[in-house]
Amino acid sequence: MRPPTTPIRRATLMLTAAATALGGVALLPGSASAAEIPVGSGSYSDTRPAGTVGPLDNQGQPVTPQVTDAMAGVPVPTNDWWSSLVFKRYADNPYSQPMYGHPLSYRAVAAGLEVGYPSEAVVNGSSFEYPHRADLVLGVAGLNSPDAKADGWSDWTVSPYWEDAGHTFRATIGHGSPYVYAEATGGAAQITTSAAPEVFADEGSTLGISVGGHDYALFAPTGSDWQVAGSTLTADIGGDGYYSVAVLPDRAALATYEQYAYSFVTGSTVDWNYEQANGAVSATYTLETEAREGTETGTLQALYPHQWSYAADPLTDWEYTSSRGIMRVREGASFTTRQDASGVLPGLPASDGPDRATLAAFVDEVAATANVGVGDTYWSGKAFGRLAQVVPIADQIGDTAARDQILDAIKARLEEWFTAGGETGFVYDSEWQTLTGYPASYGSDQELNDHHFHYSYYVLAAAIVAQYDPAWAAESAWGGMVEELIADAANPARDDDRYPFLRGFDVYAGHSWASGHQGFVAGNNQESSSESTNLSAGLIMWGSATGDTELRDLGIYLLATESEAIRQYWFDGDEENFPPDYQHNTVGMVWSNGGAHATWWTGNPEEIHGINVLPVTGGSLHLARDQDAIDRNLQELVEENGGPPVEWKEILWEFQALSDPAAARASYDGDGGGSYTPEAGESWAHVYHWIYTLDAIGPPDTLITADSPTAAAFSDGGTVTYAAHNYTDAPQNVTFEDGTVLAVPPHSSASSTG
Repeated sequence: MRPPTTPIRRATLMLTAAATALGGVALLPGSASAAEIPVGSGSYSDTRPAGTVGPLDNQGQPVTPQVTDAMAGVPVPTNDWWSSLVFKRYADNPYSQPMYGHPLSYRAVAAGLEVGYPSEAVVNGSSFEYPHRADLVLGVAGLNSPDAKADGWSDWTVSPYWEDAGHTFRATIGHGSPYVYAEATGGAAQITTSAAPEVFADEGSTLGISVGGHDYALFAPTGSDWQVAGSTLTADIGGDGYYSVAVLPDRAALATYEQYAYSFVTGSTVDWNYEQANGAVSATYTLETEAREGTETGTLQALYPHQWSYAADPLTDWEYTSSRGIMRVREGASFTTRQDASGVLPGLPASDGPDRATLAAFVDEVAATANVGVGDTYWSGKAFGRLAQVVPIADQIGDTAARDQILDAIKARLEEWFTAGGETGFVYDSEWQTLTGYPASYGSDQELNDHHFHYSYYVLAAAIVAQYDPAWAAESAWGGMVEELIADAANPARDDDRYPFLRGFDVYAGHSWASGHQGFVAGNNQESSSESTNLSAGLIMWGSATGDTELRDLGIYLLATESEAIRQYWFDGDEENFPPDYQHNTVGMVWSNGGAHATWWTGNPEEIHGINVLPVTGGSLHLARDQDAIDRNLQELVEENGGPPVEWKEILWEFQALSDPAAARASYDGDGGGSYTPEAGESWAHVYHWIYTLDAIGPPDTLITADSPTAAAFSDGGTVTYAAHNYTDAPQNVTFEDGTVLAVPPHSSASSTG
């Protein structure tokens, strides 16, 4: 279903802010006196702390969203595939960086829109890319615009806009679209080619050309005629003011592409639906169209592998090459995917694997040092995550004193973050419609990077608190601030005037993007896909704990979708999407135009492999969907490393335990598990419990789904263990796909071997 456009809590918070403004307090970042905007028991500020900054260009100057007057005040979806159009990272470039819609790539320039079809991979050691090379520049004769701005956007399309003294030009482009839809005034349609084109079809208003080894079709209004003069192509579009261009998968497709050439895409929408009884989630991707001539309102769209693998809709035989693998073409304005929902748990089930005395000692050690110091948003988040993972373990072994001590530490520090005016806190920027935590980190303030990474830890930790203290999580208490962070990073409402729809998550690409400005030749990027799914898991648990099925179902959709994107594009699970001559079977970073076996900070293989695993939580179980990919991943790591890992090894043992827990336990036992300081987001209580539990019950069996999003099955090859958590006030019977029914008491976890 389409999520409601104005959730009650969002409206409540807007009324709170409006009442504050009516009381005489300005709500503008940078105002002379800071205002604290109350949200339940907490608050955020409208003014950055002294000495801090917001979004800047590369010269250190403040930047504002570059949108047309028609879009002024509309929340800007930063962290998207096209964000360089609105966030001008480079002071000397008022247009854009290359933007990769797939199959086409684009770049805004003074004369209009560069268009290319990146169909050839360039492999350079640890990285591969399909670079943007302009075959065409689309515009209007005489256009020389001083800049380009965004004049509209939807879930995966955007409309760049150019204007000078005598011309306007507007293009609509999108993920999966083989077309560019152009609107122009002030002159003839003009297309400049990178070299003199080969004309293979000339039918008046339709022209087929080949440039740079790629076939394109040009469509002017009926009655117009394309004129070719060297590398300049023009058509008189008169009062119609429109034309379209398509990249063809084959010259034989020209007639079909002409059929849809005048059905202009005007918007795009994804609707998701959690099929709880079936343990599945479906999503329908729909393009809105308008017939510029004739009556045809259908269209063509190219699906990524993570989409066509799960779509029952018929596809054509036409294909495109992309940096994500083969894209397959569908006739029609919509298609639907359907996947198993990935179960999450607040913690692994009780078993006879861990030694209770050893585990209790590890838990007490965490409780004795439970502390989240004054740090930045990311490292404070890591500390929250470390503590939160131990709470269910302490509860499981009956150590309620340690459990409550850790919970109190989490709550105390979250409350400090959720209260304006202290050493830490959150600030709302009304120009960029974003909530930034200070102290900021890794460009979360200057570049609007990584909000979904950082806030994932807060949301998941708050969900653990909500499991034991529902009153704390009430919207009127501290839950309101948790939902402010959620709204900033993953707002499900499209018409909210305070935050954009799903800031970080690209619904068509199937995963999130980390860079707020997308200011790279390679497009946008995401490194730690696992910290992105950490937010999705947090949404599932927070929504379940608070009874917010909208946020729960959003998390289910995001997790299922990104899980498959990770399997396909980070781990190349089907071994079909990376270029054939690329020598790695996993990448640390996905870029719009390719991937890199690298991280931002190191070339150490252990961290390249580990960055898409941490944090390991009950939301990591989805990784076990492809155990062969885990095995290949870790085998490559050992080969690169010249032996077993020595850094982040506990993270990698936990990863291995999702496929081969016996081997993970052997590594733990033989390599001093518990004898050194683990990675900052981990504790020995959690590592030991994770490895020894999975060694006892087996890795997750993701083929056995359930009618609860907080349930999972595990199999050791002979015995299946069923586990679930019930967040509600009533007893719950969880039914698994194989017919097993697990009775779960209220506010409890339960497990059984069926």
